[in-house]
Amino acid sequence: MSQSTTSVATLARIEADVFRTPIEEPVRTSFGTMTERAAVFVRVEDSDGARGWGEIWCNFPNAAAEHRALLLADIVAPRALGKSLDDPVALWTEIDRALHVLRLQSGDAGAFSAAAAGLDLAIHDLRARKRGLPLWRALGGRDEQPVPVYASGINPGKAAFRTVEHMRAEGHRAFKLKIGFGEDTDLGSLKPVAESLASDERLMVDVNQAWDLRAANATLPWLADFPLVWIEEPLMADRPLAEWTQVAAMTRAPLAGGENVRGAGAFQAMIDSGLFGFIQPDVAKWGGHSGCLPVARAALAAGRTFCPHYLGGAIGLLHSLHLLAAVGGPGLLEVDANANPLREGVLQDLMAITDGCVSLPGGQGLGLEPDLKPLANLRSLHIERHA
Repeated sequence: MSQSTTSVATLARIEADVFRTPIEEPVRTSFGTMTERAAVFVRVEDSDGARGWGEIWCNFPNAAAEHRALLLADIVAPRALGKSLDDPVALWTEIDRALHVLRLQSGDAGAFSAAAAGLDLAIHDLRARKRGLPLWRALGGRDEQPVPVYASGINPGKAAFRTVEHMRAEGHRAFKLKIGFGEDTDLGSLKPVAESLASDERLMVDVNQAWDLRAANATLPWLADFPLVWIEEPLMADRPLAEWTQVAAMTRAPLAGGENVRGAGAFQAMIDSGLFGFIQPDVAKWGGHSGCLPVARAALAAGRTFCPHYLGGAIGLLHSLHLLAAVGGPGLLEVDANANPLREGVLQDLMAITDGCVSLPGGQGLGLEPDLKPLANLRSLHIERHA
């Protein structure tokens, strides 16, 4: 007697496109200056023909963008193609474990983690589309209220106030300034913005790991004069707990960090330390949704605030929005204040800001079917692998 069987969809195709574009206004950070923007967009397709989209982090130094696309194609893809997509978390966990020895062997841990994260994002998008659900709901979210945002990546000096004024006119009510350029420059950024704040507006700063303990000791006392919601990455992410403890004791504003942390254990230690009020994993840098969703839930359970880090192209920004909506809590979505054709050219008007919030996109999955044709002249690499 014959027995009917149900076919299980498997991963059939993985594509990666790398895009590069020069920018008129360089983006300055304490560790370097970006004179162009790059993005690695990932598209997957299963054996039923369903598709999903992800993005691999390649913000800085963006010379590594093509390298990360090749790692996806040549190292990560063979470990995923032909596999069932019924359990994306199990698949990401399997891949993450398999890559561990290569992270050690190559010394290129960040690139491998980002390549796996971009694939995971695309698979979650595909799964949500097949279920007929928006991604935030497929990830367990229940509240479809607009999500609060903040303007980020704001260049230092006199440009900071001009940028804040522009973002304020665009609907933003929270702003994060880059500091770590020295006292004169940092004060020149902060004072005009702080003096202009309305009662319903918020101000944060990002040091981008610029200080050692001595510099933090010298700077934190005068930073106390400003109404800061958080101080982000005042030390390098790998500094010992004793140094972070000293910095936390010197500031009234909570500490924030997480974009340069990898691994569930490292994030749990960060949460358990009690030193960080804001936990900021980057879904395109490590973990995708499979890794970052548990971190976000653990942060909320411990009384911390989850705020996803993100400063890349359109697809990763949408994934960050859906993750924050799924987790909930008082966190804000990071939105780059700098012009970026690899964000605006894909999103169009999808993420308009109103009164400091953005509405969740309708439809299935991300709520967007990216049209990359207008970016064709910016493509530096297309690569694909099949089962």
